[in-house]
Amino acid sequence: MRDKSLHCDVLVIGGGVIGLSLAWQLALRGRQVTVLDAGDLGRGASWAGAGILPPGPTREINDSYDQLCSLSHKMHPEWAAQLMEATGIDTGFRKSGGVYLARSPAEAATLRGNELTWEQQGIAFARWSTDELIQNEPELARLGESLRGAWFFPAEYQVRNPRHLRALRAACENLGVRLIENEPVESIGKPSIEFQSHLDIRAGERHYQAEVACICSGAWARRNLLQLGQNNGIMPVRGQMVLYKCEKPLLKAIVNEGHRYLVPRDDGRLLAGSVEEEVGYKIETTPQAIQQIQSWAQGILPQLRACAIERTWAGLRPGSFDGWPYLGAIPGYDNLFVAAGHFRSGLYLSCATASILAELIITGACSIDLFPFRVGRG
Repeated sequence: MRDKSLHCDVLVIGGGVIGLSLAWQLALRGRQVTVLDAGDLGRGASWAGAGILPPGPTREINDSYDQLCSLSHKMHPEWAAQLMEATGIDTGFRKSGGVYLARSPAEAATLRGNELTWEQQGIAFARWSTDELIQNEPELARLGESLRGAWFFPAEYQVRNPRHLRALRAACENLGVRLIENEPVESIGKPSIEFQSHLDIRAGERHYQAEVACICSGAWARRNLLQLGQNNGIMPVRGQMVLYKCEKPLLKAIVNEGHRYLVPRDDGRLLAGSVEEEVGYKIETTPQAIQQIQSWAQGILPQLRACAIERTWAGLRPGSFDGWPYLGAIPGYDNLFVAAGHFRSGLYLSCATASILAELIITGACSIDLFPFRVGRG
């Protein structure tokens, strides 16, 4: 027998970085918010990522995705300060800078070809010689003749995902957001007869009547949308990570090569990742992938062979068929929204996503054109 219906002003489905960020922004704007998560809050892809915040455009641009990147990049320093003030939690936000390496002619050509775009968007960068790279990052001296080029971006930042999520959760709790764990949503329906303007949502042992709801369930948003009859290109893409514990920090900046990276923390820990695997909803590490990451990381930084591996883990990124998230109202509803499918950029784009969705939910309009992010695009 289910509990009697619970009323929600706004129900957020999914308690990862997107869901918690949206809940916080709505609560700051005076809304009563409930967050539902099928598992433990903040323990999905949001927790598992490396926390890299790439530089965003600084000039006026018309592309909606670039606008999202630009807005989020501007907001991250502000959010880190606001969360520290609200909760006392240091999210690990650091302006560490990022280095992009090329060890093949193709990768060097790609990065050189991107320079015009960076210049047009006002993204500051410097092409470093091998000597300049070694001067700034002495531990990379062993790259030697294998290096074809290096590009440095001073506006690449980082944040420590678990701390950021703890801070978001605490900020939500401080504002009275109701947080409910281990309750998977079973169905989302049209308004009931009793509550004509509400959504009918069933989850676990509870039955919710929500004035407004937003699906922020990452890779699992695919299932939520399909249940609503909405075809979509969201897919789970598994990533795996290796965490090294070194006696001291070996790097100052984030190091990137293709889709792989090394992220140094202040305490000597260093994250190495990642892989991209389409294996469905399997969240588990594999010896092959972990060895692959280790081999790459230790090829860049042989000193890691002397560092202990503290732990390894896996997470499911919410990929999409075109690399863009789904944002905005769901067709057929004026009070049901989605914010999912951010792939590798969930934490990076979380600030702007939460801000514009909160604006849309409250006012019915927002500052970025969401048509390119619509559900049902093909």
